[in-house]
Amino acid sequence: MRFFIWALLFCTFATAQTNTYEISFDNAVHHEAAIKVTFPNLKTKTITARMSRTSPGRYAIHEFAKNVFNVQATDSKGNVLDMKRPDPYSWEITGHDGTVHVSYTLFANRADGTYSQIDESHAHLNIPATFMYVEALKERPLEVTFNVRKDLNWKVATQLKPINGTKYYAPNTYYFMDSPAEISDFSMREFMVDGQQIRFALHHDGKDADFDTYWDRVQEIVRQEKAVFGELPTFDYGTYTFLACYLPHVSGDGMEHRNSTILTSTRPLAESGLERNIGTVSHEFFHAWNVERIRPDDLEPFSFEEANMSESLWFAEGFTSYYTNLILARGGIITPEAYVKSLNGTFNYVWNSPARTYFNPIEMSYQAPFVDAATSVDPVNRENTFISYYSYGSILGLALDLSLREQGLNLDDYMKLVWETYGKNEVAYRVVDLEKTLGNYAGNAFAKAYFERYIYNSEMPDYKALFNNIGLDISQDEEKPSLGASLSFSEKGILIARNTAKNSAAYKAGLTVGDVIEDMDGEQIRTQEQLTAFLSDKEVGESLTLGVTRHSKGLFIDLILQADPTYTITMKEKVSKKVQKARDAWLGKK
Repeated sequence: MRFFIWALLFCTFATAQTNTYEISFDNAVHHEAAIKVTFPNLKTKTITARMSRTSPGRYAIHEFAKNVFNVQATDSKGNVLDMKRPDPYSWEITGHDGTVHVSYTLFANRADGTYSQIDESHAHLNIPATFMYVEALKERPLEVTFNVRKDLNWKVATQLKPINGTKYYAPNTYYFMDSPAEISDFSMREFMVDGQQIRFALHHDGKDADFDTYWDRVQEIVRQEKAVFGELPTFDYGTYTFLACYLPHVSGDGMEHRNSTILTSTRPLAESGLERNIGTVSHEFFHAWNVERIRPDDLEPFSFEEANMSESLWFAEGFTSYYTNLILARGGIITPEAYVKSLNGTFNYVWNSPARTYFNPIEMSYQAPFVDAATSVDPVNRENTFISYYSYGSILGLALDLSLREQGLNLDDYMKLVWETYGKNEVAYRVVDLEKTLGNYAGNAFAKAYFERYIYNSEMPDYKALFNNIGLDISQDEEKPSLGASLSFSEKGILIARNTAKNSAAYKAGLTVGDVIEDMDGEQIRTQEQLTAFLSDKEVGESLTLGVTRHSKGLFIDLILQADPTYTITMKEKVSKKVQKARDAWLGKK
């Protein structure tokens, strides 16, 4: 009896401390939602409701408050309360009686991994872009009711804990912010893995047969990624949910969350989506281990008020990117040949970039607040100063995997050790911890050499030797001449479309973005085919005179052709049994 009374009192207290949210979509045709929030049992005279400036999984600033209007605040009796605006993203509310009701209208029309979109096809909700919060009340539990459009047959898919109907629960503000929702007439597939439910909610205009084919591939990705770490994470409430929206009016993206991920694409499954959307599934599910639970120390706690910077994105995002296509190959979703071919673009982007002169992988990670869906109006020089930590880390992950395999080890088992040391018990790590763990796995000398040369500095591994061990070739055509610029062709001439790279012939000649090459040695060239034919008769080291228009003025520029720096990676057809065994161990199904 005493326990029952205590439990009843606890439930009453918990209810009194619970913030409640309600969202309705009556004006969805105009991309609007009506939102009501109640903050009860307040102990301070003033509370500050605010919109987030960041979103979990992103590192840049996003000013979500710009889409909020018609804000009103009342007390428990309906009396209008005073509000002040201390900054562009906050509402300071005073004069309450212990309860504050806030109502506002949200405009939302971008469906991706950061923003929200509301129309009569769906309500695609990222929580930071949708709901206000009070920082001082961030440890309170929350309940949110989604008033779905029954006339549109809407349902709710989310990692939030269901209460009843379309009411859901979050234990605190962070979990709420990390829990997107897809509200639409979606289709659902699910299967059980080791007692946990894996669900895929797909909002699309396609056929069930296409979804079934796609779902088979998703299941194989889950199995292959589980094999890397040896087990699934323990998902809260025993469920992991893919929230996919493949429609022409969304924006392509993928964004990981603790027990779910958002997948958006304009490509329908019936066309190229079966092949081109699946890589995002592979990438984002790998994050359920690497970044959601194997968590960088400098992302804890995640800030919703300022940009989040981490030294470890080359590992958190980059190593995840390395596994993205590798998992597809292991699962038989793409061929080994297709996987090897896919290495070329990323490899050339990383190792032909002059940016390594300025920043190592850690410092590239520090650039995330400026590049991760960040917006600016002034031109930047990323071609010369930045390499994506996704790409850089991916190619370094490849090098580490192949280097470990020379010793009879592999990256899978290293990732598993990192998981068991940091991720499984959710102990945040620093870069030095990754080095220490590699030392525990492969020896301190190996770990020190790898981190000193490639992480703390920007050296290039000996890929030729590493590739040879698994039957791959890498080469450059030293006799093929190149301008070394990103070009766009038109009837007016050849436009220099991007900043020229510092190590290129175009840069050394003084060509810059916006220049239009009207002729080369007096010959007009207007297509890529014409340029290829023209250069086929030239040699590396030969000088050209270019007729160029810059800012409506004509000038002549001399350019000395350089060798095309492009690397070509191919798979050898005939290899020894030893090499074939090593290749199969790398790319084969686990």
